[in-house]
Amino acid sequence: MRQEEKKTIHAAITGAVLFLLIQIFRTPLGNIEDKDLLSALYLIIGCCNVAFGFAIFAQGWLFFANRLSQARLYTSALFLGVCIFDFLHTLSFVGIPAISSYINAEQSLWLLTFSRLTSAVGILFIFGRGDKPVAAAGKNKVFRTSSVLIVGALALFIFGDMVANRMSGYSQVEGLQHVMNLAVLFIYLLAVGIIVYPGKTEKSASFLIIIRSLIFFSLGQVFLMNLLSVGEIDYLFGMLSSGAAYYLLLKGVYRLTIEEPFQENEEAEARINYLAYHDDLTGLPNRRRLMQSVEEMLLQGERDKSRGFTALVIMNINHFKNINDSLGHYAGDLLLQLVAKRIGNEAKANEELYSMGADEFAFLMTDRTGVENCLIRAGELLRLFDTPVQLESGEYHISLSLGMSIYPGDGDTAEQLIQNADTAVHNAKDQGVEIRRYIPAMQMKAKERLKLENDLRRALERDEFYLVYQPQVQLETEEIVGMEALLRWDHPKRGLVSPVDFIPIAEESGLIVPIGEWVLKTACRQNKMWQNAGYRPICVSINLSMRQFLQPNLAGKIGVILQDIGLDPCYVDLEITESMTLDKETAFDQLNRLKRLGVFISIDDFGTGYSSLHYLKNMPIDRLKIDRSFVSEVLEDSNNAAIVSTITSMAHHLKLKVTAEGVENQEQLQFLRQQHCHEGQGYLFSKPIKAAEFETFFLKPSLGMPS
Repeated sequence: MRQEEKKTIHAAITGAVLFLLIQIFRTPLGNIEDKDLLSALYLIIGCCNVAFGFAIFAQGWLFFANRLSQARLYTSALFLGVCIFDFLHTLSFVGIPAISSYINAEQSLWLLTFSRLTSAVGILFIFGRGDKPVAAAGKNKVFRTSSVLIVGALALFIFGDMVANRMSGYSQVEGLQHVMNLAVLFIYLLAVGIIVYPGKTEKSASFLIIIRSLIFFSLGQVFLMNLLSVGEIDYLFGMLSSGAAYYLLLKGVYRLTIEEPFQENEEAEARINYLAYHDDLTGLPNRRRLMQSVEEMLLQGERDKSRGFTALVIMNINHFKNINDSLGHYAGDLLLQLVAKRIGNEAKANEELYSMGADEFAFLMTDRTGVENCLIRAGELLRLFDTPVQLESGEYHISLSLGMSIYPGDGDTAEQLIQNADTAVHNAKDQGVEIRRYIPAMQMKAKERLKLENDLRRALERDEFYLVYQPQVQLETEEIVGMEALLRWDHPKRGLVSPVDFIPIAEESGLIVPIGEWVLKTACRQNKMWQNAGYRPICVSINLSMRQFLQPNLAGKIGVILQDIGLDPCYVDLEITESMTLDKETAFDQLNRLKRLGVFISIDDFGTGYSSLHYLKNMPIDRLKIDRSFVSEVLEDSNNAAIVSTITSMAHHLKLKVTAEGVENQEQLQFLRQQHCHEGQGYLFSKPIKAAEFETFFLKPSLGMPS
């Protein structure tokens, strides 16, 4: 663009200098007496002009796709007429007998004036407004219209000439011609002003070529107007300037309507191709490009058996969801970019980093000397994150889980190698280790997990779930004051499936929401049945999952369930975990809505999360439940004892109840009593049991009923 601007400025300066030089040397130029030479030069330049005009016409007529530029089509039709007028003018002006006998020199100047007026008005009309595509079907219509107008213009010229011959004086005719020439010059300059008008949208570089063309058209018009006459040499320079204008217009129209759209299409295709094979956020090649790269590597490996090992490492950012949930998606996107940059900067020869989408990356290493070398390099990638990552809100330590598949051995196709590395990274996350290389047993476990998820989807319909209840005991009196409802799955083929195995799958798949709703309804309905049977009312504790807790209409759902069952909300205790309160605003809003129902709220597994004491003080909760991991070693580990003592003391000061989980022996019970812990729950009192057993062993009749 800047180069074209410079050329346009140079063109304007060159034209002005040329005109001034001719005026300075007008006397010697005017003394040129060889009229034949001037006529020959005029004929040559005029024919060149006609050739350029015809080229503009041919460019629009011949090179036309199904849909193309309206500007090129109209310019083509315009210059079909202009080149005809110029051709007739040139032949008649130099005195070609076949033409000059019908059109004399004075009449030929009228043809030239009419030609320039037509081009000026046409260029202003075409390039003074926006371009748009037109259908090829309309091309013939445009040229038929153009042909009619050309014939009409020639007829008008003949009629106008007859009228001019009858006018009272030559001076009147000359004056009219002079006015028309001035009008042509004004329209050329007006077209320049409209095209470069700064209030319009930014013009392409091709418009500057058209502006240069208009500059030379204007210069030619100044010469042809013969304001400072030096003889026929003015007309020669006028035609020469017009020739330069025709050439520039031909070039500008080509650039504007053919070359630039083609380049734009190429750039658009290149952009689409780039987006198809790259991640838009990080700029890294994506999974599709990785597939191509691995396939190319496999082909090279088949041709050259001496090539070394190739390792594909899939990397997953641990706890990335916590960053998104607590700091927002902008911080999450920034973290992905920083991770990509840190790893990408460390890539060496025969290594490339790819984005797999979300928080997953792939690292391809080729020509390695052995499996051990691949594992060492993977360890180096992990150590890149020993230093924290700087986000806008501060520094954060992150860690990665890595899964690796190695060729040859861990797959014969690109799909297998990628899938096996992905299986390995998920196994690493499940096992809580940093690096795992793929082994076939992982695939079996992944298939087993998938089958378990499919079975889990049908478990509700098949009535395979049931609840067990574990009593909650007041430690001072050992009186039953509540119970926790716990979910169990009796699989028709597998038998009892541990919650440790199926709850994480339910969480990841989203099935935990309908399952959690079933637990809530079943536990509340059972509690109401016991109350209706005359047993002393006690509170039932029900765990909420993260997905349940984040439902915006959770309080409304629970309210409808309790109303339908007829259970007083004061006999329901909803248990959440500390991780659910990371997003403080959402958590506070949800908890307040739940509290307005009248239910109790407990924080389960307290001490294992990251609750801030400031938020805990203001949080609408009723009870803290000390995690069993602290209680189980309270007598052996002084740190655990200090933690339990601190939590209990803090709960008393905050006027919260405190319940200890995992109480298994009398020594633990005695310690908890000494710390003034309110309640306990564990195998010392009872394991979780079915409803019928709980009713038999722990429920007592309400006051006033026979025992």
